[in-house]
Amino acid sequence: QVQLVESGGGLVQAGGSLRLSCVASGRTFRSYGAGWFRQAPGKEREFVAAIDRSGGITHYADFVEGRFTISRDNAKNTVWLQMNSLKPEDTAVYYCAAVGRSGSSYYIRAYEYDYWGQGTQVTVSS
Repeated sequence: QVQLVESGGGLVQAGGSLRLSCVASGRTFRSYGAGWFRQAPGKEREFVAAIDRSGGITHYADFVEGRFTISRDNAKNTVWLQMNSLKPEDTAVYYCAAVGRSGSSYYIRAYEYDYWGQGTQVTVSS
């Protein structure tokens, strides 16, 4: 089992920044790839960013457009999502997830992930 706890969400003005953190506990986190997803009211959960087990390979959704950076420190069992130049359309609950399967460096589909955090609210005002 892997437990994931997100933090760092909040209210920010458009153009501002937030840094989300996801701390993992339980089994060895370095054995898992990780990702961030988000879900806005009335919308499907969507992929935001993913990172491989070592932290050397990352992948982003097209809408990120270079504004977000995913990173991890396996010694701290932590994954971060640095979000800059935030837009009102970035408003959503952001979820951290961990994936244990092998075969690919990263995963972008929610059903591929094994463990999920409880989510942290990000609200961007215009």
